[in-house]
Amino acid sequence: MNKEELRSEVKQWLANNWDQQTAAELRREQTSYTTSVPRQVWLAKVVEAGWAAPTWSQEWFGRGLSSELGKLIEREFSAVGAPGSGQDRTNLWANTLLAAGQQALKEKLIAPLLRGEVNMCLLYSEPGAGSDLAGIRTRADKEGDHYRVNGQKVWTSGAKTADYGMLIARTDWDVPKHKGISFFFLPMNQAGVEVRPLRQITDESHFNEVFITDAIVPVENLLAKPGGGWGVLNTALAYERSVMGEGARGPRSGVVEASGEEVLIALAREAGKLTDPHVRQDIAQVISYKKLNALNTARAKADLAQGSSSSVMSLGKLAMSRILHEEARVRTELLGAESLLEGADYPRAEDANFLSLNAYFTSIGGGTDQIQRNIIGERVLGLPKEPAVDKNVAFRDVRTS
Repeated sequence: MNKEELRSEVKQWLANNWDQQTAAELRREQTSYTTSVPRQVWLAKVVEAGWAAPTWSQEWFGRGLSSELGKLIEREFSAVGAPGSGQDRTNLWANTLLAAGQQALKEKLIAPLLRGEVNMCLLYSEPGAGSDLAGIRTRADKEGDHYRVNGQKVWTSGAKTADYGMLIARTDWDVPKHKGISFFFLPMNQAGVEVRPLRQITDESHFNEVFITDAIVPVENLLAKPGGGWGVLNTALAYERSVMGEGARGPRSGVVEASGEEVLIALAREAGKLTDPHVRQDIAQVISYKKLNALNTARAKADLAQGSSSSVMSLGKLAMSRILHEEARVRTELLGAESLLEGADYPRAEDANFLSLNAYFTSIGGGTDQIQRNIIGERVLGLPKEPAVDKNVAFRDVRTS
């Protein structure tokens, strides 16, 4: 199939299925951690038509198309504001499962994941293992046809509504820390999993700490081989950083606004500062960051084959962090004293303050800015790695404070 034939088919399908009522229903969604029934109904149509993950094989609800044709489909969906396509790039859960999961688990969960019927969370970080994820101490001990899991995770988004958590746990304590980690899909709805919300600086509680006590995960929920979880984790992190590098959460005031740079221009014009060279330079800097990041993200995704990881994704994730902080700073500067206000009666100040605080989510989540700089330095620029005194030491012998 050539480009024009495919474009015509996608346009016709959207004309037959995407209408204003569906668009309005999907806009009314209030949470990013669960999927509404209208969205699930829409996504089911997209999956059935093969548009959700078009570069995947037909066995996994795709069409076996090239990346170039897959992006063409995404552009047509984007042109009418319809979600659901491009999940072969953006669906962290399904991509990780397809790359490393066992056949039975893939058959059970990939379709529901594409349709948004299964809620997920990430069980990675621990109180003593955040930036150094290889230092995790949550353990998974094999007992017949299942593993018994004990430990604690923290900074887990969406844990209260999750059906499964992508869990890294230590299964071998007699090998160096990176080699004894395994990767699981842990069922969250069981007595051994306790979720406690954490209050954030934005006065929200999207993050949680999770206490795991004698929780059970079936052997078939293991991804890759026992002890092979570090490789799976790096694949999953590449997809996560890809998503974080491409976009971020917007204002929470409920006011529908134009793009961030258009808001900055409008604020500058209203304040009579649009001709100020300093203000113009600040706005131009934000715009240039965004344009450059879009180009880099496209480059990184072109390098990201199914089941692989791309260090270049760290550039996009780090760049998005800088964009968010810079845009929030310029908003605050343009508002001046008005930025000291808050609440629903002052939506512009509320948005500026929220964006300033929430920018730290991208600076920390998915690996801190400092970690991204390390990855870029070592894996992209080829600089020497930092010394690792515990690299070849059995994890049970590693000294801890």
